[in-house]
Amino acid sequence: MNLILIFISAAIINNYVLVSFLGICPFIGVSKKLGSAVSMGMATTFVMTITAAVAWLLNKYILVGLHLEFLQIVSFILVIASLVQLVEMFIKKVSRPLYDTLGIFLPLITTNCAILGLALFLVMKQYNFTESIVFGFASGVGFTLALVIMAGIREELELAEVPQPFRGAPITLIVAGCLALAFMGFSGLI
Repeated sequence: MNLILIFISAAIINNYVLVSFLGICPFIGVSKKLGSAVSMGMATTFVMTITAAVAWLLNKYILVGLHLEFLQIVSFILVIASLVQLVEMFIKKVSRPLYDTLGIFLPLITTNCAILGLALFLVMKQYNFTESIVFGFASGVGFTLALVIMAGIREELELAEVPQPFRGAPITLIVAGCLALAFMGFSGLI
């Protein structure tokens, strides 16, 4: 039951993008097309899940074990950068069109503050290994959910008659704000 609560909390109630406002750059940049949003979400979910496992192990057995907690941020950034490089090489090898579609946003996963926030929240929440992996996966699912919802709305907005002053970035930010308000409505459920 505890794992289900962690999943629902991380994916919906405490959604990184729409509640904590982490990962806004890829949220706005990659959410123009549904296909690229799904692909970016899957890549980010993979990186977040693996980051959760590696960060937990690194923190528990090395940083805390050797009393080097002050190196958490630097260590987590190195882990994230390494994992993103592996994902980037894998996607480039397996699907060149997907690699080309994601473009600059794939290396930007490295600087996605949602992933660093995940690693730091794991330490703060003191999850065990299994809870950490569920938390990482659920956070990625929540990130993907936010991207897909936004991409779907933006694709529909291309067909809508949006007044000239609101086209482009203004309507995107208005929609993002409305989505954030909707997701904040879930707070207090758990």
